[in-house]
Amino acid sequence: MDIKPIRTERDYRAALEEIERLMDAEPETPDGDRLDVLATLVEAWEEKHFPIEEPDPIEAIQHRMEALGMSRKDLEPMIGGRNRVSEVLSRKRPLTIHMIRRLSERMHIPAGILIRAYETGDKRL
Repeated sequence: MDIKPIRTERDYRAALEEIERLMDAEPETPDGDRLDVLATLVEAWEEKHFPIEEPDPIEAIQHRMEALGMSRKDLEPMIGGRNRVSEVLSRKRPLTIHMIRRLSERMHIPAGILIRAYETGDKRL
């Protein structure tokens, strides 16, 4: 199967070309196995060289709202009244531990993301 590690940009491009060629390979065939191994190598290379940062808490909330088709009003049971929701989403008020718990439980946002430091007003929380 002569597959080697991806060490350079050239190796990476060659692996992508090979993956493209093998995209229609049947699973559990030599070509299918080769595709699986190359995809794993490419994924590892991309994670190392093109890392994607996790969103800050407010970005995570906004993304989840969009994915669930939620409005700001839908956040009121988790955050507080309309003004409080507005202050939190505009980064004028930090999330409290109670808000974090409710958002995590009801919106299924990992608490680890919600407790991350983020910018509010002129200070970093």
